[in-house]
Formats: sequence, C-alpha cells, structure tokens
Amino acid sequence: MSKRTAITSSEIGILWMTYKQKTMITRMLDYFIEQADDEEAKEIMTSLQSEIKPYIQRIADIFKEEGMVVPLGFTEADVNKGVPKLYDNGFDIMLLRLLKQISMGMHTLNLTMAYREDIINLFRELTVITQRYYEICTAYLLQRGLLTRSPSVPMPVKVDFVKDNSYLGGINPLATKRSLNTVEVSHMYHAIEANLFGMTLIKGFAQCAHEQEVKDYFSEGGKLAQEIIKDLSQLLAASDLKVPVPPGGNITKSTLAPFSDKLMMYCVSLFCSFSLGGNSLGTAFSLRNDIAATLAGIMKDVFEYAHKGAKLMIKHSWMEEPPPTN
Repeated sequence: MSKRTAITSSEIGILWMTYKQKTMITRMLDYFIEQADDEEAKEIMTSLQSEIKPYIQRIADIFKEEGMVVPLGFTEADVNKGVPKLYDNGFDIMLLRLLKQISMGMHTLNLTMAYREDIINLFRELTVITQRYYEICTAYLLQRGLLTRSPSVPMPVKVDFVKDNSYLGGINPLATKRSLNTVEVSHMYHAIEANLFGMTLIKGFAQCAHEQEVKDYFSEGGKLAQEIIKDLSQLLAASDLKVPVPPGGNITKSTLAPFSDKLMMYCVSLFCSFSLGGNSLGTAFSLRNDIAATLAGIMKDVFEYAHKGAKLMIKHSWMEEPPPTN
C-alpha cells in the first residue's frame, strides 16, 4: 500500500485527536518534569516525552503533505513551569499511568480505523510505547506502595453454570442479591480507582483555575467523582470486598495554576470520555441488573457534566473544532 494513497476522513479524525492529546501530555510533562524531586520519576517522564515528540511532528508532517492546516493543540503558552507544586507524593506517575490507560484504548481503536500503511505503522508504534510506559508506571507505583491491587478472592475449583434467572436479579430490594462475580468486580474496581485519582486531579484544578466559573465547574466534578466512588464502593462492600483507597497523590496548598484553564478543561473532557467508555464496558459485562442500572446512571451524570463543560469551552473559545467533512 503506497504512502501516497489518499488520506481518508477517518484517518484525519484519529490523527487530529491524537495530535491534541499528545500535545496536551507533552505540556503537562513540561511542568511535572520541572517539579520532580524523585530522579526515577523524572527519568520516566523525560524518556516518555522524548519518545512522544517525534510522533507529534510526524502527524504534523502528514497534515502538511495533505495540504491540511496543523491543529493548534497545546503550546508552551498553556504551561507555567515555574509555579510551585500543585500535587505531590507520586501524583505525576499516577497521572501518567492513567493517561497511558486512555492512550492504550485510543491507539488500539485508531488502528481499526486506519487504512494507509504509514498511519497504521504510526499507531502500532504508539501502542507499543504506551504499553511499555504503562507497565513502567504501574511497577513504579506498586514498588512505592502508591497503588492498591484489586481484592483477592478464593480460587474456583470447578466449572459452574448459571442455574436460574435470579442470577440476573438485583433491582428488587426485597430479594437476596448474589455476590459479585470477578468480571463485575474488575470493572467496578477500575472505575473507583480512576475516580479516586480524578477527584484529586480536579480538586487541584479547582484550587488554581483562573476563571471563577471554571473553578465552580471543577468543584462540581469533584463532587460527582465522590458520588460515583460512594455508589460503587457500596456495591463492593455489600459483597465483603475491600474498596480502593487513595494511597498517594496529595494536593498542596498552592493556588498558582501550572496549566491554562483551556488545557485543564480539555484534560477533564478527555477523562470524561474515558469514564463513559469504561462504564459502557462495565454495563455490557455486568450480569446483575442493579449494577447495570447503577453504571447507566453514572454514564448519564458524566455525559451531562461533560456537555456542560463543552458549553463552557465554547463560551471561552477554547474548543478547537475538529476537521469538517465539507
């Protein structure tokens, strides 16, 4: 397949989204590398940044070759490297790990929407890089006690089949609910873990944002994350399973913003999209009706919150328009 094959609408879209995300990550790394006091964390972030930057340029070159304008994305104007730490205690690598989770999903999906050899290769290479750094970040956090593992359960010793429809029940408050299965636990635990981190991130953003309505929006997001954690934790606790706790990533007292309101709003929008995707999978793979209903309710709340954020970004001219089809 020739590299001169005409680029498709799908390929333009996935490259555009990737350019935005990678420029955001690069700008965030600018700040966290500057503030890092742990040499291993600094090395991880510096190494990742050096691997990401060539791909930003490769995407820009593809756009130029196709006669298309290069997105603005995020620039040095969106980061304030010299301000004091807004977060500490491993937050930088916790953030990087969550960003790599998002990137893994996006790159894999993007591979299924690419047709041209050079673009397929680009996303294949990004997938390999992302998986490697996700593993590095996970190992770093586990070694320092900054990441809790999901609960252990007794090992099954025989194959069982569902015997009746009560296995799907759970909505009737008078009926006995079966314990959660490990598939359901995996999705709920992951959602709680992500929201615990997201709550810390967004509360820090609320503490330092410039615009008051942006501060208020972030504060609302912190409360939403707290409610999600509470609802899902109750489901785990009802099956006598331990609930994730935030072992690190504290907010300092600094009120000086390391990032522009525009970048912070985009970051929260990205996390909302990640939450919607994760909860949709959790709903699809949960067989107890009350779990599916809880996750569907969470998706509704997150969608409404994200939509409110989109309106706020449009109001302040922070939302870069995706390439149109005509």
